[in-house]
Amino acid sequence: MLRILLLLLIPFTGFSQFTFEDTLKGSITPERAWWDVQHYDIVLHDVNASTKSVSGTVTIDFKVVEAGKHIMQIDLQQPLVIDRVTTNRNEINEVLSFQRITPNVYHIQFPAGIDMMTYNNLTIHYSGTLVEAKNAPWDGGVVWTADKSGNPFIATACQGIGASAWWPCKDHGADEPDAGARISVTTPHQLMNISNGQLIENAVNDGKRTTSWEVKNPINIYGINFNIGNYTSWDSVYTGEKGKLNMQFYVLKENLEKSKRQFQDAFRMMKAFEYWFGPYPFYEDGYKIVEVPYLGMEHQSSVTYGNGYKNGYKGMDLSATGWGLKWDFIIVHESGHEWFANNITCKDNADMWIHESFTTYSEGLFTEFYYGKDAGAEYLRGIRKNILNDRPIIGEYGVNHPGSYDMYYKGANMLHTLRQVVNNDEKWRQLLRGLNTDFYHQTVTTADVERYIGSFLEMDLSPFFEQYLRTNHVPQLETVKKGNKIRYRWTNCVEGFHMPIDVSTGKKRIRLYPSPTIQTIKAKSMLIDENYYVQQVQQ
Repeated sequence: MLRILLLLLIPFTGFSQFTFEDTLKGSITPERAWWDVQHYDIVLHDVNASTKSVSGTVTIDFKVVEAGKHIMQIDLQQPLVIDRVTTNRNEINEVLSFQRITPNVYHIQFPAGIDMMTYNNLTIHYSGTLVEAKNAPWDGGVVWTADKSGNPFIATACQGIGASAWWPCKDHGADEPDAGARISVTTPHQLMNISNGQLIENAVNDGKRTTSWEVKNPINIYGINFNIGNYTSWDSVYTGEKGKLNMQFYVLKENLEKSKRQFQDAFRMMKAFEYWFGPYPFYEDGYKIVEVPYLGMEHQSSVTYGNGYKNGYKGMDLSATGWGLKWDFIIVHESGHEWFANNITCKDNADMWIHESFTTYSEGLFTEFYYGKDAGAEYLRGIRKNILNDRPIIGEYGVNHPGSYDMYYKGANMLHTLRQVVNNDEKWRQLLRGLNTDFYHQTVTTADVERYIGSFLEMDLSPFFEQYLRTNHVPQLETVKKGNKIRYRWTNCVEGFHMPIDVSTGKKRIRLYPSPTIQTIKAKSMLIDENYYVQQVQQ
């Protein structure tokens, strides 16, 4: 999901201001650690547009991975409430006791003596008013609007606020349901809900419509969504690297013809990103774009769209180069998250750069695929104007706290810089594909990604990542001209920073290997390659 520049100006909240609630949300508490989610079955019996409320059930199938524990943490944000909890053990329904620990966290008590490595379930009955998003997708929750005909037009957007804004779950990125999920929603018959995965039921009875969607793959917890509207649809089949991929498009009826033109970028996106990143990661669940009443978000296999059927970002080029108006930003960016966020998912929100840096970088790769390498590089250099260097890209661990919004533009240029260091485009492409193959459907940490990239490239990249991810300092190549010689060295850098860099000395292009120690080269001038995100300081 993209944070535009105005939202980048939100002030940083220091670690001392994090609350006990933040720790419960952001860490693997003892009440979370002993059980592993296998499957979610979410049933919304009534989504009431008049009262902005819901009643439903969630059945959680889970595996016990640590013996001797029986207190389970379930996340559900107020004003929603749990009404009843049951479990079916040995074909006997048992009612479980529960207690609200904080406004957004419940503890549920299981009978003692649950055996390790056994499979269990519980069903949570809940109801109440849903958290309303004031400025989705940045201020998350549920969006309540109406279409031009007055029909309810409702959608979820929960990346920052969390999935527990609308349903009870283990609301932490480290535990995706291994066997996927099912989402069933009942609406008035003229409306339809669109969720993740494939449609397995669309039944109308007594003036009500029930649609059920099934996800077969592990799914990013905040990527589970529902979208209710007076939808119409069209579909197509894309022949990709893993065969036939079902691609569907759900839009409001008045936008059907516009969508058939604008959404051609989805097919261009799929071709480009399968080239760069490998096969689309969710062939079994299909790919769809769903029109929503907000800008859009990366819901797994259910990309939401509200970009006004315009190229660019709401008709604007974020790079100010012209290249950003050649394609629809929301289709390209949010779909790029299928590889980075949904296929490869960070375990802790402090590592959200894994989602956003790679996906913002994918915008440049898309541009390169269709318009050439120079165009892609120009686009990535153009978005540097949005970099703040206010604080590190990596946030605070264990408290649901992402780092600087520089994870978008600076993170993308960090990757673009590393590509220059590698200086082998095919090896770089194989690295990107390798990440998506070897971390297929996995949750990861920054350390996992750093180790993988360093090993694949056979480079010591620890100082590189330390510099770009954990400080807000831009490396400076200090140059001093003395007659026909130039002295140079790295400054403003972490200890051990030794990144090579390409420079031009007149008509000659060479690679230097600077360090904090002054070195000298015979030349009358020196100009760094602008594709490196560094600063040249001339003394």
